[in-house]
Amino acid sequence: MTEPLRVGIDITSVLYGRGVSRYTTNLTRHLLANNRVKMSLYGTSLRQKSELEKIAKELKAATEQKAHTVIRNYPPSLYNFLWYKLGYPKIRSAMPDISLFHSWDWLQPPDRDLPLISTIHDLAMFQFPETAHPQILDMHRKSWEVLKKRNAHIIAVSRATKNDVINHLGIPAERIHVVHEALPDEVVLVSNHLTEARYEQLKLELQLTKPYILFVGTREPRKNLTRLIAAWQSLNLPDLELLIAGSVGWDKTNDLGKTPGLRFLDRVSDEALSVLYGEASVFAFPSLYEGFGLPILEAFHHGTPVVTSNTSSMPEVAGNAAELVDPLSEDSIAQALKKILNESVPEQQKRLQKMIIRSQMFGWQRVADQTIDAYEQTVQTFVS
Repeated sequence: MTEPLRVGIDITSVLYGRGVSRYTTNLTRHLLANNRVKMSLYGTSLRQKSELEKIAKELKAATEQKAHTVIRNYPPSLYNFLWYKLGYPKIRSAMPDISLFHSWDWLQPPDRDLPLISTIHDLAMFQFPETAHPQILDMHRKSWEVLKKRNAHIIAVSRATKNDVINHLGIPAERIHVVHEALPDEVVLVSNHLTEARYEQLKLELQLTKPYILFVGTREPRKNLTRLIAAWQSLNLPDLELLIAGSVGWDKTNDLGKTPGLRFLDRVSDEALSVLYGEASVFAFPSLYEGFGLPILEAFHHGTPVVTSNTSSMPEVAGNAAELVDPLSEDSIAQALKKILNESVPEQQKRLQKMIIRSQMFGWQRVADQTIDAYEQTVQTFVS
């Protein structure tokens, strides 16, 4: 039997409550359950060190792997200086037995003799630099430059992201591995554990008394909300609401004032989100750019038909199960919404079958296996 590959992975990002956090949590959980690798967990946080240690313990508790864990109490900003200027502390000093390190694309370790792989979810900061905090953009640019210089391998979460990494970062295609994401385990658990009573209670709290179109995501310009709102208004259906669930961002939706039927829910709980997906007539996601587009899979999971863009990664995720639109055309968005709203029962059933089939193409066991394939290729081609 082949010895399992010894891999270190940076789990620091699990703390931040964003898409990358769930990716890291779910990937690590499923890598720990895979006998092709022996994992070591690495992380750092000044203020949340105990929380990071707790998460690492919970991840390991779900498997039989006794993963070596190193959690340091440096803030990432200090690592920016220590790793890039001083070349200290090396990962190998804490994990001498690992054959490869899986970093996140915020910071790269200084070990030049250690094969390195990193996941890039999207290059939204590169494509839309005006929307990024200058310090965060600078950190990512430094990180990307290190990845390029070190001949690191990249996991891209879509073919669209792979093309962006080639075109914008100049990393060659042979070092980029496309591994699609999957629906987080947490989404499935929440929807499975919602009792009927709790579900009905949340419906009342959310005031879901009328049919509605749902959007989920931070309100930023690339989410294309102004065109979605215009498309919804053009339908001229007084009883059809548009609900936008997600953090307040920096687009122009704050300037709209009070618009009848348009409701901004800000960020909601996972339970509330499950109900919102489940009760929506349509999930609309006409984004201008996505690295993957996880909300599409979330809508599919809840049996909700989807309208999404025909650009970047969204067709890769949606396939033939969604209505694909030109995100720059309000009319294209409106026509797709109208088509779904007017579908007959047989057409709805046919679409649901497509959504189920599409959803089955994305799973975390597959993600873990394909990630390990990428690990093995990274080690095999490594030149220090």
